[in-house]
Amino acid sequence: MRENINGPVKITEKTRPDDLVTNYDQLVQKNIVGQIKHAFPDDLILAEEDEIKTAFSASIPSLWILDPIDGTTNFIVQRDKFAVMLAYYEYGVGKFGIILDVMKERLYWSDEAAAYCNDRLLKKKDFNLHYSLIGVNAYMYRTNTGGLLDLSFQTLGVRTSGSAGISYTDLFEGKLMGYFSNLQPWDYAAGSIIASQLGFVTKSLDGGEPTFSGREMIYTVPKSLQNEIQNYLKSSKIE
Repeated sequence: MRENINGPVKITEKTRPDDLVTNYDQLVQKNIVGQIKHAFPDDLILAEEDEIKTAFSASIPSLWILDPIDGTTNFIVQRDKFAVMLAYYEYGVGKFGIILDVMKERLYWSDEAAAYCNDRLLKKKDFNLHYSLIGVNAYMYRTNTGGLLDLSFQTLGVRTSGSAGISYTDLFEGKLMGYFSNLQPWDYAAGSIIASQLGFVTKSLDGGEPTFSGREMIYTVPKSLQNEIQNYLKSSKIE
């Protein structure tokens, strides 16, 4: 993608005018899926651009979840702020996550003990709700979905990047305290695994566990602040 960043892009609409796929989404997915299948032929893969998608299940011994380009609109319009995301699960338990900030050449990844950016060990940070920024889906914010507008008044403000992967990297670096959006499993699988090594939890907007079964309103926040944040989210009906 970096080699062809200024080249022509073939764009196709999927479900709506702002739900786009490019030839590069398909090329990256084909490349990564091919390498996984070559090394681990029996593993299953849940990938965004597959027409028939594998269902997430705790009964699957080895499952990869792939988003070949997260932030496709950013890739098309800005040629920046997009990511490749890959997660690996065994029997429903996340083992490691990978997020590549393509244009900055920063690879965020985790194992079962720690999280890293390239070779740099990432460290847990202490957050104060009232002196932090949060990343929020723009539509959810302006409609106060789940009380997110109410919650924002308890912080220094909101930021919107247009990419779940990039928002997660800002979370890992301490630039954001929390991230709230309406996501598919491939949008949050890798980020939630990496974030868990840095003291974050990922929940559905009502405080339950994500289902990984389709588009869902979820958040990732410091575990130490979850109860406080959830109290503000309860101030408005979740639709």
